[in-house]
Amino acid sequence: MTNKLAVFDFDSTLMDGETLEFLARELGIEEKVKFITDRAMRGEADFFESLTERVSLLKGMPVEKVDEICKNLPLMNGAQEVMNGLKNKGYKVVCFSGGFKNATIPFAQKLGLDGEFSNILHQKNGILTGNVGGEMMFNDSKGQMLKRLQALMDVGKDNTIAIGDGANDLSMFKYASKRVAFCAKPVLKESANIIIEEKNLAKILEYID
Repeated sequence: MTNKLAVFDFDSTLMDGETLEFLARELGIEEKVKFITDRAMRGEADFFESLTERVSLLKGMPVEKVDEICKNLPLMNGAQEVMNGLKNKGYKVVCFSGGFKNATIPFAQKLGLDGEFSNILHQKNGILTGNVGGEMMFNDSKGQMLKRLQALMDVGKDNTIAIGDGANDLSMFKYASKRVAFCAKPVLKESANIIIEEKNLAKILEYID
């Protein structure tokens, strides 16, 4: 049986919104964080610099509050449906996120994902230090991780789907035959061969054999 792999971005793809903005709202700095996020997603700012700058603004936030917010983030319309549909077609489904394990772990359990790769908010004594590290820190992190997963799982480009919305998803596209831009920024649409403008992930199933 041929191995098949589907890789989803998390923020504004599997989840309806940006994790960092939900956290920033709690601190009253949502607009400041949104401005930095938008520049990064349009490809106008380096992802690493943008991420570290935004996380630094969360310094002092209790981890308990972070976890509470992350567990209650809104699922994107059609997320469970697309997950079930892909699994039925024999796909392994994973999530790559420039966001944080506080959100991706509970969502992976909720949706039944086969894996999640994301970043870790550094904390001391239950309080965020404003630092971050992990697997998805750079512009090309998702592409590099996808390449490694394909080698481990013996999955070819022809049997790989990548779904995202922003510039940091671009690096995945060179390793996937189906490249889905979901309600995406123009920079990602240019490299996609499937463009979905409706906020409904289940639409992806119309393009899957």
